[in-house]
Amino acid sequence: MTDAVTGTGSGGPAERTAPPAGSPDPAPAAPRTPAPASSTASASASAQPDPAPDWRRLDPRSLLVTAQLLLGAAFGAGVPVGAGLAAHLGFRAAVAWVLAGSVLLLGGGLAVDVLRLRHTRYRVGAERVELRTGVLFKNRRSLPRDRIRTVDLTAHPLLRLLGLVKVRIGTGDQSAAGESALQLTPVRRAEGESLRRALLRRDTTAAADGDNPRLAALSPGWIRYAPLSFLTPLLALTGWGAVMQVSQWFGAEETVVDWVRDTFSPLPALWTVLALGSIALVTGFVGSLGLWTEMWWSYRLEREPDGTLRVRRGLLTTRSISLEEARLRGVDVVEPLGVRLSGAARVEAIATGLSRKDGEDDDLSALLPAAPRAVVDDVTARVLRAPVALTRQELAPHPRAALARRLRWSLGAALLPVAVLVALGAALSVRGLVYAGAVAAAVLLPAAALLARDAYRSLGHGLTGPYLVVRSGTLRRSTVALRRDGVVGWTVRQSLFQRRAGLVTLRATTAAGAQAYAAYDVGEAQGLRFAAEAVPELLTPFLVTEVEADGRAPAPVPAEGDAR
Repeated sequence: MTDAVTGTGSGGPAERTAPPAGSPDPAPAAPRTPAPASSTASASASAQPDPAPDWRRLDPRSLLVTAQLLLGAAFGAGVPVGAGLAAHLGFRAAVAWVLAGSVLLLGGGLAVDVLRLRHTRYRVGAERVELRTGVLFKNRRSLPRDRIRTVDLTAHPLLRLLGLVKVRIGTGDQSAAGESALQLTPVRRAEGESLRRALLRRDTTAAADGDNPRLAALSPGWIRYAPLSFLTPLLALTGWGAVMQVSQWFGAEETVVDWVRDTFSPLPALWTVLALGSIALVTGFVGSLGLWTEMWWSYRLEREPDGTLRVRRGLLTTRSISLEEARLRGVDVVEPLGVRLSGAARVEAIATGLSRKDGEDDDLSALLPAAPRAVVDDVTARVLRAPVALTRQELAPHPRAALARRLRWSLGAALLPVAVLVALGAALSVRGLVYAGAVAAAVLLPAAALLARDAYRSLGHGLTGPYLVVRSGTLRRSTVALRRDGVVGWTVRQSLFQRRAGLVTLRATTAAGAQAYAAYDVGEAQGLRFAAEAVPELLTPFLVTEVEADGRAPAPVPAEGDAR
């Protein structure tokens, strides 16, 4: 496999033409003139900087939150531990040991939190936000105010009960990792809102006159899409695992197994499996509804006057997530198979500072839960300030050779378990395994062919105004609209099999989201032309053109000596 990588590095056109929002242009220095002698004292006095703001403390009610969390942890761990000790030491001795451990845990945790509160200070100055932490090792960090891009507020039920929030202040700088954000845990809710307004205030107004600030709001009917995700079977398996784990804590796993065997013994084995699977799916169904309600209750997506997108949601744990439009590089319309078949999709932001390698940022990038496509199209158009939904435009199809590749992959994956079952049946002289292999082949091979066909039909790419659009996937189809001036490089990959089929895979590199978005298995000339038209200054220097014999438009090919 060979790669060809081109890019502009940190000083590419995208970065030169798009300075960070909130950073004033440098003004030329004024010529210095001597001040009159009589005014020297007054000028010196006026030149003195304003006194620095006072250092602030975190809210001391954090101790109440810590105490409640530690009590919950002591109870959750003490019950199974106490049950295990009671079988060996007796009930009274087990209770004594559990109480002693709980007191030690509570006292130690509160002592640590007292030290944290005493040695944590923060202040918001005219130019910087500073945070001091540490007991044995002092740590002092600060963020320039003109680089702050996010101020997110989060409050779990205990914090909400006391009117507190956790504030996360970030610059959106991925290269700095944890150094690009400060966390204040906790402060009063009013103070958190005040910090958010003050730190995200900009001098310019990005919102258009007459623009409706509310881009989307929760519709209760959207909950019907929650069980259609792959989370439902995962929650079902988690539920069975939790039952077996709890029964093991109390030494009752044999009782649970015996109850299941006695309950379903009159049924054939196949019906028993189906019944247990149905119970698990119902558990996953209910769990997915509950999780969706917790995450998306009171959902609102708004555009504030300074151009900041704000998402507010949550039932028990409330979240307020801010995303400055200057960081926005596009959107990703995600369609898991079940959600797509029901005519719905969800929307995620592609923005600098939101890397999908970090699990927390996956949650921060969500702009819209699974919703009908009409709502998705309206939200994507309004978020990108486009007249129409860019992710619904007609895209260029990929060559038929891409379909052949997907058929080979899909059928090969389906034949593997079939071959294993048939081989074991032949080796062990067990006809049942051979029959199971035949049944698996009858079910898996047609399904594999259909998925391969759907994966091919999902492929597409195109250019729409200032955006390039790429689409791929079947179990999780993704349609990405990415700003062309946010592309800082192209990676052209071509395996041996792709070279024989005349295909390439193009990856647009950007400092946002997943950091690379691919157009898979594009025709070689077609893909290079697409990349050259999308961002001409990046790929064009590495290409030469060949005028085709029939007089059609010239097709770009890699320059001599470049990797293909």
